[in-house]
Amino acid sequence: MIAQQPPLWLVLVAFVCALGPLVFFHEFGHYLVARLFGIPAETFSIGFGHELFGWTDRQGTRWKVAWLPLGGYVKFVGDMTPASNPGDLEDIPPELRERAFQLRPVWQRFLVVLAGPLANFILAVAIFAAFFSFVGTPQTNVVGGVIPHTAAAKAGLQPGDRILEVAGQGTPTFMDISNVVAIRPDETVPLKIERSGTVQSIRVTLGSDMIEQSPGEKVRRGLLGVFPTMQVMAPVPVYRAVPMAVGYTASFTRSMVDGIGQIFRGKVSPKELGGPVKIAKIAGAAAELGPLAFVQLLALLSINLGFINLLPVPMLDGGHLFFYVVEAVRRKAPSANALEWAFRGGLALILALVLFVTFNDLGGRGLFKGLQRLIG
Repeated sequence: MIAQQPPLWLVLVAFVCALGPLVFFHEFGHYLVARLFGIPAETFSIGFGHELFGWTDRQGTRWKVAWLPLGGYVKFVGDMTPASNPGDLEDIPPELRERAFQLRPVWQRFLVVLAGPLANFILAVAIFAAFFSFVGTPQTNVVGGVIPHTAAAKAGLQPGDRILEVAGQGTPTFMDISNVVAIRPDETVPLKIERSGTVQSIRVTLGSDMIEQSPGEKVRRGLLGVFPTMQVMAPVPVYRAVPMAVGYTASFTRSMVDGIGQIFRGKVSPKELGGPVKIAKIAGAAAELGPLAFVQLLALLSINLGFINLLPVPMLDGGHLFFYVVEAVRRKAPSANALEWAFRGGLALILALVLFVTFNDLGGRGLFKGLQRLIG
C-alpha cells in the first residue's frame, strides 16, 4: 500500500524550511572562521538569483535572501571567481587589500573552506544529541525475532543475537543494519554476531524484494529477515548523548560511502539517486509525520550536505581543499589557467549530475510514462 502523497504546498514549504537552515549553517561556518582570521565578507546569500530582501551590516557585508532556494554562498573580499582566483587588486579598497581572501596563508583558506561542511556535521550531532537527551536513544542491534523462510532463518540467526557487523560495516542500531542490507539485494555477505557472550562470524545470502517508494518509482532492496527487540526509548544524559550522536553521525556517513561504493560496483542502480524533487517529497512526507520526524530528517540532510561538499570535485568545497593541499605541498599555487579549466570541468560534472538526478526525479513521478502515453 502506497502512502498518500503530501499536498504540494506542504512539500514546497517543507523543502524551503529544510534546505534554508542547512545552507545557512554551512555558509555561516565559512563566515565565522573567516571572521576569526579577519577576512571581510562582501555578501552572505541564502539562495541564488535576484535578491528578495536583505540588509548591510556595520562591517559592510550584504546579508540577503534570493529567490532560488537551492543553495547559497559567502563572497569574501578577494574571492573573485568560482575558482577562487584573485582578480585585479586595484578593484579592492586599499584598507581591505591585505585582508583579501586569496592573499591569506593557505592554511587559513583551507580552514575557512573546511568550516562549511564541518558546520553541517556539527549541526547533525547537535540535533541527534538533543533528540537522545529529550526523546530517547535509538534501538539496539539485538534481534527480537527471526522471520521464517528468510535469509536470517536459513543462516541460523536466533532471538537474542546481537548483530555487530554486516558486510564489514558496524551496525550499532537496527537502522544501521537496514541501511547496509538494503543496498545489497541477493548478495552473500559476512555477519558478525554476539551470541551468549561469544562473538562469531557467519555468511548470509540476503533476500530481496521490490518496493514502490512513490507512484511509478520502484527500487530493489536487500532483506535479512529479523526485527528488533521491543524496547522503550529512554532519554540519556547530555554527557552520554553527545558521544552517541557523534557515533550515529559517523555511522550514517559510512553508510553513504558504502552506498556510493555499491553504485560504482554496479550493485545498486544509479536511478536510485534523487535530486531536489525527491528531497522536497521526502521533506513533505517528514513534515506530515510531525516536528520530530522533520527535525531528524534535517540532521540526515545536513550530513548529506556536509559529505557531498567534501567530495574532491572542483566547484565544491572538497575541490578547493584539494587544490589548497596541492599548493601547500608544492609551496606554489596551481596556475590560474589550470584552476580555470579544472573548475570548468567540475561545473560540467555537477550540471550533468543535476540533469541526471532531475531526470530520475521526473521519471520516478511517472512523467515520462505519461508523455509516452500521450505520444503513443
